[in-house]
Formats: sequence, structure tokens, C-alpha cells
Amino acid sequence: MSSLSVPLEESRSARFAMRCSNWAERWFPDSWVFAVVGVLIVTLAVMALGAAPTDAAKAFGDGFWSLIPFTMQMAFVVIGGYVVASSGPASRLIDRLARVPKNGRSAVAWVALVSMLASLLNWGLSLVFGGLLVRALARRTDLRMDYRAAGAAAYLGLGAVWALGLSSSAAQLQANPASLPPGILQITGVIPFTETIFLWQSGVMLLALVVVSLVIAYVTAPSAASARDAKACNVDVSFTPPPVLKPTRPGEWLEHSPLLIILLVLLAGGWLYHEFSTKPAILAISGLNTYNLLFLMLGALLHWRPRSFLDAVARAVPTTTGVLIQFPLYGSIAAIMTGVPGSDGQSLAHHISTFFVQIASHDTYAVLMGVYSAVLGFFIPSGGGKWIIEAPYVMQVANELQYHLGWAVQIYNAAEALPNLINPFYMLPLLGVLGLRARDLIGFTFVQLLVHIPLVLVLLWALGSTLAYVAPVMP
Repeated sequence: MSSLSVPLEESRSARFAMRCSNWAERWFPDSWVFAVVGVLIVTLAVMALGAAPTDAAKAFGDGFWSLIPFTMQMAFVVIGGYVVASSGPASRLIDRLARVPKNGRSAVAWVALVSMLASLLNWGLSLVFGGLLVRALARRTDLRMDYRAAGAAAYLGLGAVWALGLSSSAAQLQANPASLPPGILQITGVIPFTETIFLWQSGVMLLALVVVSLVIAYVTAPSAASARDAKACNVDVSFTPPPVLKPTRPGEWLEHSPLLIILLVLLAGGWLYHEFSTKPAILAISGLNTYNLLFLMLGALLHWRPRSFLDAVARAVPTTTGVLIQFPLYGSIAAIMTGVPGSDGQSLAHHISTFFVQIASHDTYAVLMGVYSAVLGFFIPSGGGKWIIEAPYVMQVANELQYHLGWAVQIYNAAEALPNLINPFYMLPLLGVLGLRARDLIGFTFVQLLVHIPLVLVLLWALGSTLAYVAPVMP
């Protein structure tokens, strides 16, 4: 059987998904190559607008290191999650969840559900927890599950609903005036959660996306007869807890004593108490620094002894390779798009936004802004950072068209997730946990994208028409 052939006994949906997966495995480049191609595309685009090659080169170098803090945060998302999950208590919890599904297709849908629900609390949690759940399911000898389809399901939190939940960067920014740049605050005022993620319209959209995503994940998962398990994907998912070692020399005593862990966790606990006592709980946990510190300290506590904790960190670090080498390229893309002026003095991002803004009306605002946010998100995949770029003109147009400002934020949120389904940017931490490449998941997530695009745009338009304009409320 050729690599592109698909068993006829599969359902039509599964056959289509497998053909997409086979095509992606054959033609989709490594995610680092994908990022380099993105750099070259935006470089050629700004030069076509009249920018000097030297300006593009300068922006490339200036932007290359601009995402270093975020890169390290994402690396620690993987490390912290792995350390927690590799501890004895967490491993038992994940193994217990992995016993719920009865067959391979239901296992894929189960992973999708867990991932999407977790992403509503924190998108980083959904990546790591979803990936480790897939590995646990893959260890079941009585379950024939397609490892690629399950990996794609673990990514649905980031590709479908995360921005509609509590970790929405745009909604968090708009609800907290101290975090907003003054220029945006003057245009939008304060927009509380009750006007964004807690709208009943947002709930309808969230429910629709969760249900549709689950159905697609289930019907596109290959049957047991044609499923490609972890072994066929050249991934070793076995997990054997390291043996408990005892100190062999006096200098190793502290490595095997819980004393240092206890003191360190108490110190970190004091800082966490301050964070949660001075900020709303949701805002505190949504900060990646807080999230990462919480997970690292929890991992240290669960491992109990420094030696076990350090061994877990050593096993986790290799899974961060893709994050460390690729994220700088995305920083360059953002810098070139937003910081290199053409012959008219305007950036590529400005030209794209102007095009959509000029053709928008009250009736077409939702669809056009959704398309614009999705397109720009493909090249600048950063929730909060991209909102800072978009908000001044997107929200100004909403005011001029008398469009509900809170729903304008939700348009951004819903559209923000769409390009994630085929853009490897946020996929990298999950790929590190799974031991797969982007091409292994893209075929399945592409099918989700084909359904999500029209569904999201129609829902944005229809639900937005039920809302009336409310003038900005200044703090």
C-alpha cells in the first residue's frame, strides 16, 4: 500500500482527513523551514511597497530577539508541565483519565474535550496536559488509537476556543485599564468581561465550536484497522519512573533531602500569595510568569527531592528545541511587518488593516474584521501583542460604525484562533511533548480549519447583529 492510499472501509470524513494527513507528511516542510519562508514572504512584500532592503534586514535583526522573554516562558511551559506530569501523583491522575475511552476514536474525542476545557482556564495547561494525556493513551495496549489524530485533538484548545476563555489576552487587557496603552484606552474605554467573554452570545459561540470540533475529531479519526500508533510514528511513549537513589557521599545529602524543596516552595508560596491577594485570581493565573512559577514549584513539591526534580527537568529540556530555535524568526516577522515603512511611510501591517477598514460597514464589520485578524494572525501569532497593534484602528472603526465594542473584541478572539490550526507557532511545545513534527498534525487540523472558517464567520455576523452599540466607558 502506498503512503498516499487510504483504506476504502474508512468513513468519507476519515478518508479525507487521512489524505490531508498523508499530503501534509509528504509536502509540508519542517516548522523551522515554514517560519523562514514566512520571513522571506513578508520581506519581499515590504520591498514591493518600496522599502529598502537594508531596512528590512535591520528589522529582521532587531526583531530576532524581541520574543526572547516569551520564548523562555513557552519553554518553561513545557518544562514545568513535564516536571509536574512526570511526578508520581500526576502520572497516576493522567493514567486514570487515560482509562476512560473505550476505543481509538472516542479516545481522540476525549483528548479534544479535555484540551478545549483546559484551554478555557489557561492555554499553556491545555498544551502540556493534552500532550501527556495522548502519551498515556498511547501506552494502552488494549487501545488502537491514531497517535497523529490524538495529537491534533490535543491542539484544539489553541486552535478552537482558547481566546474565548479566561486566558483571552485581548479581553484581559480591555478589562484592566492599568494594562492598556493610553491611546487604546481613549478609544475603547474599559470593557468588562460581562461585555466580552461572559456575553451569552460568546457562550453560544463557544458551545458551537466545542461541539463541532468534537464531532470532527471523532469522525476524522482513523479506525483501528488503519490507525497509526505511536510506534509507527517512531515515538517511544513508555514511561518508567526513575529509581529512588540514595546518597553515596556526604555532599549528596541535600540532593536527596526534601529540606531545600520545602523552603523553596514556602518562599515561592509567599510571592504567589501576594499575587493572588492583590490581583483578581483569573488575572493572576493568566500571567505566564505566575503560571510557570506555580507549575515549577508544584513539580518540585511533587518530586519531593531535588535529585528527582532535576532529573525530570533534564528529561524535559530536549522537548523545547523547536521553541528555542523558531520563535526568534516569528519576532522578526512581526518587526518587518510593523516596523518597516514603504515608500509612502506606512508599514505592511498598516496597508493590510487599511484595506479591510476602508471596505467595512456595520453589516460587514464582523466578517471583514474576522478575516483580517485571521490573516494577520498567521504572520504575527501573538494574542496580546497583536491586539495592541490592531486595537487602535479596529476599535475606532467600531465606534464610527456604532458597533458593539465588546463583540469587536470577541471577533478578534474568535478569529485569532483560526490560523493556529495550521501555523506551527503555538504547536511547538505540544510537538515537543509528543515527539512529532508539525506535518504529522497539520492534515487533521486542516480539516478542522475548513469547517471552522465559515462557522466562525457566520456566528460572528449573526450573533453580533443581536447586540446594540454602547458608548465607551472611561475609568
